[in-house]
Amino acid sequence: MCCLACPKKSKALGLHHEMDTQDQDCVGRWDGLGSRDASSRDAAMEHIRQEVMRRVEDIGPIPASLAPSPLASASAPNNDLNEMLARLLMLSKRCPFEDVRERCVWILQSVQDLGVRIPRPLGNGPSRFIPEKEILQVSKVDARTQTIFEDAFAALGRLDNISLVMGFHPQYLESFLRTQHYLLQMDGPLSLHYRHYIGIMAAARHQCSYLVNLHVNDFLQVGGDHKWLNGLDGAPQKLQHLGELNKILAHRPWLLTKEHIEHLLKAEEHSWSLAELIHAVVLLTHYHSLASFTFGCGITPEIHCDGGHTFRPPSLSQYCVCDIANGNGHANHHDDLLGNQEVSGEVEVLMERMKQLQECRDEEEASQEEMATRFEREKTESMLVVTAEDEECVPSRDVSRHFEDPSYGYKDFSRRGEHVPTFRVQDYSWEDHGFSLVNRLYPDVGQMLDEKFQMAYNLTYNTMAMHKDVDTSMLRRAIWNYIHCMFGIRYDDYDYGEINQLLDRSFKIYIKTMVCSPEKTTKRMYESFWRQFQHSEKVHVNLLLMEARMQAELLYALRAITRYMT
Repeated sequence: MCCLACPKKSKALGLHHEMDTQDQDCVGRWDGLGSRDASSRDAAMEHIRQEVMRRVEDIGPIPASLAPSPLASASAPNNDLNEMLARLLMLSKRCPFEDVRERCVWILQSVQDLGVRIPRPLGNGPSRFIPEKEILQVSKVDARTQTIFEDAFAALGRLDNISLVMGFHPQYLESFLRTQHYLLQMDGPLSLHYRHYIGIMAAARHQCSYLVNLHVNDFLQVGGDHKWLNGLDGAPQKLQHLGELNKILAHRPWLLTKEHIEHLLKAEEHSWSLAELIHAVVLLTHYHSLASFTFGCGITPEIHCDGGHTFRPPSLSQYCVCDIANGNGHANHHDDLLGNQEVSGEVEVLMERMKQLQECRDEEEASQEEMATRFEREKTESMLVVTAEDEECVPSRDVSRHFEDPSYGYKDFSRRGEHVPTFRVQDYSWEDHGFSLVNRLYPDVGQMLDEKFQMAYNLTYNTMAMHKDVDTSMLRRAIWNYIHCMFGIRYDDYDYGEINQLLDRSFKIYIKTMVCSPEKTTKRMYESFWRQFQHSEKVHVNLLLMEARMQAELLYALRAITRYMT
C-alpha cells in the first residue's frame, strides 16, 4: 500500500511520545512542498531533512562491514524511514518544482553516504506500454504544462502517472484534473471520505489495484474509518446498498431500471438523496472509465507505492543516487521493433478509406431503414469480437473485498437470447437531458463533464502518424460511436457502415477489451493496433474510449433517474 502523506505514526518499540506530535506535524511539511512560494518549500524541505536525519540517527551507528544497511526487515522506526525515503525518491523524479527535486536528491545522497540503503525505482516510467523517454519529463515542459502540473501537485501532493501520460494532451489534462478535483475536494453533496470510498468501490470492480491503492490512502487522509477497508460489509449500509448500482453500471448498464434508483432513494434511514445519488453516479462512472484508461495505457504503480520501488541493490552494479536524477535507476527499455515492412501503408490505406467514405456521403445518403439495419448489424458484430475471456482474471483479496459478486462481468446484449432494446439518443441524450439533470442536482458538474467530453471528442492536431493537415473527425466519430454501439446506444444520423471501413479487427479487440474488460488489456493488444501511429495518438484514442464509456454509463443511469422522477 502506498503512502501519500505523512509516514504512519509509530508508537511501538519504546519510541518517545513526542514522536506522535512530530509525525502529525510531518503532514504539514509534505503539504508545504506544493506551495508556489520558494521560501515556504525550502522551509518544508528543511523540516523533512531534519526528520529524516533524526530517524537515521535513531538507528545508531552502522558497522562498516554491514553498510549499506538494507533496513529491509526493519523495526517500526526504520519502516517509517523507508516510507519517507520512498517518498523523497518519488519527489526527486515527479515534483514539478526543480528546487524540491534537487533537494530530495541531495537528502537521499546524504542518507546513502551515512551507510543507509536508499530505494531505487522499479519499472520503466509511468507506463508499461510507452517508453519513458517519450513521456513528458517534469523537468522539460512548456509554461502551460508546468502550471497544470504545479496545480495538480498543490491539490493532491503528487503528480501521478496518469497525469504524466495524459500530459501528451495538456488541454485535455487541464479539463480532466479540474473535474476530478471538483468531484473529490470541492463542495458537494457527499462527504470527502464517502467520495474516496466510492472511488475504491468503482476501481475495484475492474480489479484496478493502482486506483484502489491511491484512494485507500486518500480515504485515510480525510479521516476515513480503517474498518471500512476490511471489506464492503464493514462499510455503512448506505454504501453497501450502492454495490448493486456499481456492479450493473460497470458491466451491464443497459439493465439499470428506475426500480434500482427507487431502492436507493427509499431505503428508510439508509436512503440516498437525489443530489447524493447524482454525485455517487458521477464518481462511479468516472472511476470505471478511469480504470479503463489505467489498464489501456499500462499505467505502473507510483514510485513511492508497493511495486514502484525496491531497497534491494541492482544485480549488476552498485546503485548510485545520481541515477535518480538522470533516469538510469532501472533497466533500459528495449523498443519492440515491429516489422515496418508488414505495417507500411497502414496509415495511407486508412486515409484513403476516409476519403472514399466522404465521397460516398456527398453522393448518396442511406435511407433511415438502411441506417437502422446497419446499426443492428454492427451491434451484433460487436458481440462477436472476443476479448480475452478465456484468461480468467481472479481478483486479489485486497481488491475484491471492496465489492460483491466478483463473477459478475460484462456480457454481450444478446447472449443466450437476451434482448436489450436499442437506446436511441434522440429519445434521451447527454446534451438535451443528462447535462441539465446533473447541473440541476450537482451545480457546475454538468458543465465540467460537458467540457471534458467535448475536449476528448474534438481534440485534434490534424495529423495521422507522419501525415499533416488531415481531418480526423470521421475517425474520431467512428471510435466514439462504436463504443456507444457496444452499449446499445444508437445515433439516428450516423451510418454505422463506416465503422467496419475504419476500425480493423485488432483495433476492435483492443477497444472492446479496454472498455468492457479493461483488466484483460495486454501490451500485445496495445501494440497490435495502429502500429505506425505515435504513442500520443494512441493515448488520445484511450481518452476517447474513456470519455465515451463514461458518457454511455451516465446516459443509462441518468435516464433511470429521470424515469424515477417522472
